[in-house]
Amino acid sequence: MKTFQSLGLSKGLSDAVQLIGFETPTPIQEKAIPLLLTGNRDFIGLAQTGTGKTAAFGLPLLELVDDNSKETQALVLAPTRELGLQIVSDLENFSERFKKLNIVAVYGGASISEQIRKVKRGAQIIVATPGRLIDLLGKKAVNLTTIKYVVLDEADEMLNMGFKEDIDEILSTTPDTKITWLFSATMPKEVRAIAKNYMSDPEELTVGEKNTGNINIEHQYVVTQERDKYSALKRILDYNPEIFGLIFCRTRIDTQRIAESLMKDGYNADALHGDLNQAQRDRVMMKFRNRTLQILVATDVAARGIDVDNITHVIHLNIPDEMEFYTHRSGRTARAGRKGISIAMVSNRETGKLKQIEKILKATFVKIPVPTGPEVCQKQLLALMRKVHEVKVNEAEIETFLPAVYEELKDLTKNELIKRFASLEFNRFLEYYRNAPDLNADSKGNSADRGGAERYSTGDRFFINLGKMDELDVPTLLELLDDCCGITKKNVGKIDLKGAYSFFEVDKEKSADVIKGFEGMEYAGRIVRVEITDQKSGGGGSRSRGWERSGPKEGGRERSGNREGGHREGGSREGGSRERSVSGQRGKESREREGRNRGAGSSGSGYRPGNFEKKRKRY
Repeated sequence: MKTFQSLGLSKGLSDAVQLIGFETPTPIQEKAIPLLLTGNRDFIGLAQTGTGKTAAFGLPLLELVDDNSKETQALVLAPTRELGLQIVSDLENFSERFKKLNIVAVYGGASISEQIRKVKRGAQIIVATPGRLIDLLGKKAVNLTTIKYVVLDEADEMLNMGFKEDIDEILSTTPDTKITWLFSATMPKEVRAIAKNYMSDPEELTVGEKNTGNINIEHQYVVTQERDKYSALKRILDYNPEIFGLIFCRTRIDTQRIAESLMKDGYNADALHGDLNQAQRDRVMMKFRNRTLQILVATDVAARGIDVDNITHVIHLNIPDEMEFYTHRSGRTARAGRKGISIAMVSNRETGKLKQIEKILKATFVKIPVPTGPEVCQKQLLALMRKVHEVKVNEAEIETFLPAVYEELKDLTKNELIKRFASLEFNRFLEYYRNAPDLNADSKGNSADRGGAERYSTGDRFFINLGKMDELDVPTLLELLDDCCGITKKNVGKIDLKGAYSFFEVDKEKSADVIKGFEGMEYAGRIVRVEITDQKSGGGGSRSRGWERSGPKEGGRERSGNREGGHREGGSREGGSRERSVSGQRGKESREREGRNRGAGSSGSGYRPGNFEKKRKRY
């Protein structure tokens, strides 16, 4: 069995590494460290995320840097501030009992003047993101002419993020005699070009096959309709009660919305994205590293530098457009030889993307079903029983309280006591998942329990004068129904979002709650109008219950019936009967007013997707 000292590290550094828990080197460390310790040749290391690349270049770097000199001798470039901070933390931990080195992190989103002060005190090693380092070069606050070693960590990701010009500028200011080490998970042509332009006859080392995935990751996928993805996500989380995971979304808005929805639904979750300031990002990451946060919802860029041990699951709420992004996402789990699970949530039309990723990664994706309600309940109950079985009993301190407990429970048999104890925690899952629909999509893209039709065929179908133009989406509409009408998702059927209006179904016994709940409601500065439609296709006539009061004031049905096609979806012109009762001039004025209201919605004080302020009558 190889040890770090057998790789050529000095006893002082190998002892320091062992003290922080590193026992045996990983394959990339075992092969790279002896080569890098010579310090005389450029190097390219290709290995998957999570295989220990930081120690592979960090330990040789600490051996080679002279701690008696205050000159900046080494530069490490990383794509994100999170990764940069993680590298600095690792280097400081490695060197704490070995050398007294000043290692400075340089990144955006923090005080540049404070970073300049730290560099000027004498930074032997600078770990930087390209953008902020360019800023420091522009201020002549950093001197790279003394650099002996340059490390490009996650080079493929830096290029994916558009840092090529910055990297070119930075490398052009360093001495031609420097030694360059490049580490990457994949080797696209852009990375190969950097190696050609800035490296001289590099030694190339590949651990595993190029552009392949980590063999310790189990790749799974579920197929569900787009509108059911959030519900399916909650099923997956509930089915894995011990999960410690990452959820990836495509945009910052989606990331914040999903995180807030999870928190509202009682999950221990938070968001990480580019709109957070550095203090907020640091606070979120500290909670996640300390495992006081169970679920982290993140964008690709924000999560790029996350190096957290024992992440059990990575869930892709959206499949990334680039294969490299999937590689880096899934690489957040199964780190340092551990096992992990990557779950992609896709619709039927997205399965083709999985086939492409499967082919490139040379990995097999296993289709798994979205768990059913009974399956989730059983898993939760067993997890609760395991906790009971494994809980540590403080015999000495609890002893004095037991007589009163025994007296209180003396009339219950053993079986009755077990049932009641289990039900304390378990009843909420039973209630939530009672009659829960099957969220798995069939080959035609329909959820299995719907047969291609609505979830509730006996429900009333409602028209609402809000749509995608108002930035309304399914989760937001469901939240409106919950907040305003007290109607939970299990009572809501098919939702059909249009440009300027939408349709949704609700169980008949809840229809009155919809009418009452939306009464007098404003959304982005205008009155919300809701009507029950007769036709499932959305055309023809409608039955209006209690909404005549807003007709003349808002221009009646004109907006939804004629101009916006709200009740012409099925081809009928007769649905605009109330429209004809309003004079042409009044209808024109109404359209102008509604147009102004819609425009004002983007900056108004009403309800906005992603802004979960609860206001009873104004949204």
